[in-house]
Amino acid sequence: MQPTQERPDPIIELRDVRKIYPMGSTEVPALDGVTVSIYPNEYVAIMGPSGSGKSTMMNIIGCLDVPTSGTYTLNGVEVSEMNDDELAAVRNREIGFIFQTFNLLPRVNCVQNVELPLIYAGLPRRKRREMAEASLGNVGLADRMDHHPNELSGGERQRVAIARALVNDPSILLADEPTGNLDTKTGEEILDLFERLYARGNTLLIVTHEEYIARHARRIIRLRDGLIESDERVDQPALEKELQELRR
Repeated sequence: MQPTQERPDPIIELRDVRKIYPMGSTEVPALDGVTVSIYPNEYVAIMGPSGSGKSTMMNIIGCLDVPTSGTYTLNGVEVSEMNDDELAAVRNREIGFIFQTFNLLPRVNCVQNVELPLIYAGLPRRKRREMAEASLGNVGLADRMDHHPNELSGGERQRVAIARALVNDPSILLADEPTGNLDTKTGEEILDLFERLYARGNTLLIVTHEEYIARHARRIIRLRDGLIESDERVDQPALEKELQELRR
């Protein structure tokens, strides 16, 4: 008999998380008791209509905000009640952000953009440069290191943003509509890159409103009215057929 393998601890664990925003004399619940666990090397899409709570959930997972109540544990560390400085340190160490608008600094080149998280981490200049160049090489931009963002295509700019997100080996990659500003072909190239990162062992969370993008993930969490409406695994044998249909 084969020994039973123990499941690893969750890398993300939300327990009864609520987030309430004051609106004048009333209170609006953006999240209304969300409980979910995400494990290392999962590829998860978070979906939901406007007002569903997905942006709030993303902000809490990304340590950009804290819950009103409930607990959030990231890679074994309770972050629910951290102050702003503590949250900033956790963000820089544990989370790689990938945004729809790339968020690159226009006046510096690719290497310098990718170095930014390492500057905040206090690494020496030579080490920063080595790590930034390696990260750009990993996303296929070894020949674009000295270029500025305005000299790059949209897809290349998103690859620089991905290299920056990866450079300090974060626990999770958190992507917010990562193909939203790209044409279909370039978006496919970025999704192929995500597939390679997942195969390499990275943990990916993608926030999207597009079913086609979500179906590339291995798990889809759908929110509605501040609650998890469904949490489904993507059927891998049927995945390619489904993607072919969605491409039409």
